[in-house]
Amino acid sequence: MVNKVFLLGRLGKDPEVRYLENNRAVANFTLATNEVFIDKSGNKVEQTDWHNIEMWDALARNAEKVLKKGRTVFIEGKIKNETWTDKEGNKRSAVRIRALQFQVVSSSGNADHGNNHEKNGNVHEEHHPEGGEILPF
Repeated sequence: MVNKVFLLGRLGKDPEVRYLENNRAVANFTLATNEVFIDKSGNKVEQTDWHNIEMWDALARNAEKVLKKGRTVFIEGKIKNETWTDKEGNKRSAVRIRALQFQVVSSSGNADHGNNHEKNGNVHEEHHPEGGEILPF
């Protein structure tokens, strides 16, 4: 089975980074992706989807340094479905993208070329709360 996501989009806000016990870091932000198509009437339609992104540990720390609202970013990750019961007893659910790596594609409309560490979030650390393993495929 494969759970792999590739997104190219713009940050909707600066990452919100929280530091947990044992110096764990988690970053959360939204990413907008756009799709342009022609509808049945021949009109050009632009549709925007918003994705909730989370990053952990070294990746979150790197994101805090280089990711800013409006930047175009390429993200590789996996889909995480979460369910819980709120304070009122209602069942709730959310879909998140857990980023495994990222790369800044542009900032302020200019392409950022190269693979320097400042702009490349290619940090291979991941949080596994469910105790799962990464399979090499």
